[in-house]
Amino acid sequence: MKKIVIFGSTGSIGTSLINIIKKDKKNFTIKLLTANTNYKKIIEQAKSLNVKNIIIINKVSFFNAEKILKKSNIKVYNDFNCLNKIFKNKKIDYTMSAITGFYGLKPTLDIIKFTNVIAIANKESIICGWNLIKDNLEKYNTKFIPIDSEHFSIWSLINSSNNNNNLDRIYLTASGGPFRKYPLYKFKNITPKKALKHPNWQMGKKISIDSATMMNKVFEIIEAKKIFNFKYNQLEILIHPQSYLHAIVKFNNGLTKLLIHDTNMTIPIFNSIYSEGFKKILSKPLDINILNNLSLEPIDKRRFPIINIIDRLTHKDSLFETVIVSANDALVNKFLKNEIKFLDISNILLKITKLKEFIRFKNIKPKNSEQVLKLADYVSLKIETMSV
Repeated sequence: MKKIVIFGSTGSIGTSLINIIKKDKKNFTIKLLTANTNYKKIIEQAKSLNVKNIIIINKVSFFNAEKILKKSNIKVYNDFNCLNKIFKNKKIDYTMSAITGFYGLKPTLDIIKFTNVIAIANKESIICGWNLIKDNLEKYNTKFIPIDSEHFSIWSLINSSNNNNNLDRIYLTASGGPFRKYPLYKFKNITPKKALKHPNWQMGKKISIDSATMMNKVFEIIEAKKIFNFKYNQLEILIHPQSYLHAIVKFNNGLTKLLIHDTNMTIPIFNSIYSEGFKKILSKPLDINILNNLSLEPIDKRRFPIINIIDRLTHKDSLFETVIVSANDALVNKFLKNEIKFLDISNILLKITKLKEFIRFKNIKPKNSEQVLKLADYVSLKIETMSV
């Protein structure tokens, strides 16, 4: 039986993995689940899969769970300091790290020593702390799998090839979000309600806005650069409205490979846990109509000016990425509260990337997760209190 840990088990990624495991209980045993506030859901998950250890970070939720589980055999903890106690230096088989936000970085770093495989769905960890993650992966001989659909697709294409060191170019696809064909003169009046209506994916508010501005693709370019050790000029975004084609990898030997799958995150999650490839997942038949009309096109920077941030990034691992991620988080939050306009997100963010106060972080390499968190909080507070 595979021993499993799920960080962020009550979120969409964690729930999808739980549902996969429920259909194959005989092959898995879950050693630990974690959540922030949703204590009712994590307790239900733990009871249904006979999980003995759970972590609930929110204090109120933790105390509520303690009362409910007082007479049960489930141990509930309030932080990640219990990892040594639970695993006692014994490695488990697979960990899914799906905690959202900057607070997912430290637990991700801490669990690497206890797991043979870590699948990471937390983009903040990869963007802002990849050098720290990479060091731990090498130190503890842990295998890494990216879960974001684009990066999982690239990873799959590279791993299935004998040309791992023969890469020429990587193309990431973007649907174009809700404003791919929206009249440019109407952008100044875009409301949160309009920006939240993604044409292909059902997502949370934050990532939906990032998709509308195309900031999510800036993040994915940064992730791809770090994960696959590429240069930014070897990475390109292509608009693909159907969200059927997830990645294209071109090799130096003239071969170009592409990967397609349904717009369903269950597929990369499923393939990450069944990496041996002996299990079948129900999926839709090949859609010939989409294949005959892939509609690939270059990205329009007039429509999505936020893409220009890529040209201002450093090739070194630095704290500048933390500045960008946290500033964007705060700006999206202000937009959702109707405190700024849609166009202000990209305009202000582009201005921030030119300020000396923040440019200096291009030359500072992250030393630990605490440093990343401290800077993220500082930038967020600065944006939240600024007047526009």
